[in-house]
Amino acid sequence: MKLDGKNVVITGATSGIGKEAAIEIARMNSCLVLPVRNMEKGEQVKKQIVAESGNSTVYLMKCDLASFDSIRDFAREYKRRFSGLHLLINNAGIWEYKRSETRDGIEMTFGVNHLGPFLLTNLLLDEIRGGAPARIINVSSEAHRYTGMNFDDPEGRKRYSSFKSYGQSKLANILFTRHLAQMLREDGVTVNCMHPGFVATNLFDKIAPFLRPVFGFFMKTPIQGAETIVFLASSPGVDGSTGGYYVNRKKKRPSGAALDNEAAEKLWRLSCQYTGIEETSLITSQFTNQV
Repeated sequence: MKLDGKNVVITGATSGIGKEAAIEIARMNSCLVLPVRNMEKGEQVKKQIVAESGNSTVYLMKCDLASFDSIRDFAREYKRRFSGLHLLINNAGIWEYKRSETRDGIEMTFGVNHLGPFLLTNLLLDEIRGGAPARIINVSSEAHRYTGMNFDDPEGRKRYSSFKSYGQSKLANILFTRHLAQMLREDGVTVNCMHPGFVATNLFDKIAPFLRPVFGFFMKTPIQGAETIVFLASSPGVDGSTGGYYVNRKKKRPSGAALDNEAAEKLWRLSCQYTGIEETSLITSQFTNQV
């Protein structure tokens, strides 16, 4: 997809793979809109993106994915300032080692990694449909393979495990991707997700110092981690391809839990309840695009 003059929203673009993806996509002469929690840090990153890409059409807008009110404010302001959305990249993510909660009282990892992107995407769906052909990209992880959806206790209130919480949120990203892809199949909008690799970003800042050299040996650079995002954002080779999970720019079969259509629908209903989104667009038919 050619991004020249197209509107692009990328979350989590102030560091790591999000920033590197933003730089590459800005080089394609897109109109880049960055939802940021810290505006001061955002201004510094914006200057870097403009300097490295030569593209000055980069805009910052306040948005905290740990607050439903902030997400709604961002969506309203985006609709006021821009017309249509051609590419949405839900990249922002966290890994909390101790249980904490969002401003809405929801477990932080589940809230920021899944419910935040779920709400943001749904609030912008009219703009995305209006920008068709359009693409949505959700950043997931291979960590999804090591857990399932705990619908009885999705927030880990009874028993919290940071690794399971993170893995569940990444599994939720894939289930959300596949369900949304089916919803938008006739609207000229594709929805795919990807694993960036084990990337040296601040997501792993809390790893014990003595383990960092070992982890570092296996880690990709943020530039390498951003390659599949850029591929899914711009490659004509994925035109019309939707509902897929990609690793190293190639489609890969996710876990069995990620292919559970009933779980995808159940998660959609649960997410609607959490975020206050109406359930009018639920899909009850079987998926026709297996990955």
